[in-house]
Amino acid sequence: MAPHPAAAARPAPPGAGPARRDAQVLVVGAGPVGLLLAGELARAGVDVVVLERRKTPSTESRASTLHARTMEILDARGLLPALGAPPNEPRGHFGGLPLGLNLPGAHPGQWKTPQTKTEAVLQQWALSHGADVRRGRELVAVAQTGAHVEAEALAEDGVLRLRAAYLVACDGEDSTVRRLTGADFPGRDAGRELLRADVAGVEIPDRRFQRLERGLAVAWRNDRGVTRVMVHEFGAPARPRTADVSFEEVAAAWKRVTAEDLSGGRPLWANSFGDASRQLASYRHGRVLFAGDAAHRQMPVGGQALNLGLQDAFNLGWKLALTVHGLAPDSLLDTYHEERHAVGRRVLTNIGAQTLLLLGGPEVEPLRALMGELTALEEARAHLAGTISALDVRYPAPGPPHPLLGARLPHTLVRSAGGERAATAALLRAPGGLLLDLAGTGVRTPAGWADRVTAVAGDPEPGTLPGEPAALLVRPDGHVAWTGRDEEGLAQALERWFGPARPPTP
Repeated sequence: MAPHPAAAARPAPPGAGPARRDAQVLVVGAGPVGLLLAGELARAGVDVVVLERRKTPSTESRASTLHARTMEILDARGLLPALGAPPNEPRGHFGGLPLGLNLPGAHPGQWKTPQTKTEAVLQQWALSHGADVRRGRELVAVAQTGAHVEAEALAEDGVLRLRAAYLVACDGEDSTVRRLTGADFPGRDAGRELLRADVAGVEIPDRRFQRLERGLAVAWRNDRGVTRVMVHEFGAPARPRTADVSFEEVAAAWKRVTAEDLSGGRPLWANSFGDASRQLASYRHGRVLFAGDAAHRQMPVGGQALNLGLQDAFNLGWKLALTVHGLAPDSLLDTYHEERHAVGRRVLTNIGAQTLLLLGGPEVEPLRALMGELTALEEARAHLAGTISALDVRYPAPGPPHPLLGARLPHTLVRSAGGERAATAALLRAPGGLLLDLAGTGVRTPAGWADRVTAVAGDPEPGTLPGEPAALLVRPDGHVAWTGRDEEGLAQALERWFGPARPPTP
């Protein structure tokens, strides 16, 4: 790969050539998505390097909501204690209309955790497993060369050249990797926007998606005395921006909509986000893959953007680890695109509907009234709650139909023959997949896959698993890949998701 012009213009320190680092996987972006992916890879024994342009972690907690499925993911990796005791809210919203989010599970509702805290927990976890996080490194070149990806990054101390088997872009909605690779990113640009700021030292009423004559206003004060405000003026178009919005612009819009004065407050940060909707045509480009906002751009309504990205990383991590270690074929990575692109498309559709309800003017009031009637119906409420929380995600899986096939393993307690009880999340903390014998069938992991799948026998709590399965094969991301008693079907599922059986040791 020819050196990037910027790299050539910045010489290495005297007496030294450009630094070189080889790794199995290169992750670009040390936000929550990149750090979760790096932790997943590192815990599986993958040599992973994370490049981050910022020298230090962000101090701006823009995303503050973790949904039920994300809490299950963090629980499955033993990370919930590090989050502390985040406040739980059983009620969320759909397009600003109140919506109860409680569904059966260990973590119903939504959980309020500053993004700074989530990011700090994930960074410490990734580092503890051996991930190599390089901050202050700006990616400037990417090229695929046969069996590797070559990259260059700039820093104050010179050029870092990297080579890896795979590169994963987790570098946000303005992804450098997406730009450098020219990945097709169809969709539409923003037509409307919300202005947002965190402000200390102001006393204004809380407003929960309040629609006033001139616009939409949202305000809430946290336990540290900081008030987050969001405002949209009906009919105002999104402005082309090359930098974050100023606090003065946020305060002026707030005053026009609410008649309240924020100008005496102390702004901690301000930004804007529009209703752009874009999604990569493919989440995989050979040895370059995309996750999080690098793969899809959407208005962060109801905290779905962060959660969608974390769930991308959780789907990809174990597949990439098996591929890198040569245990599964490269084609396993194609299932990442197949599964997560469909989920992302569905999320973008529901966010588009919510954006219309939120930012539309008086013309959407009849639709809002109708949606209010529908969300009062339990079946409609549960359907929307499942969509927002991602508890309803089901991946295609071959085999006889079963309520759990392709779905995530629900929360239950499994009692072993010795009487010990373990939650399903705790069982998923073991490396690799999980084979659960729940009806005393005697099914065991065939020897050729015993290095990748752990077998557990026990009885679940009555009524907690629909369809009363005899046995379940559960992928490392918690989704059920096989159910039943058919050992031939089990062997097929094991090969599909965990690669060919290893021959017996002589």
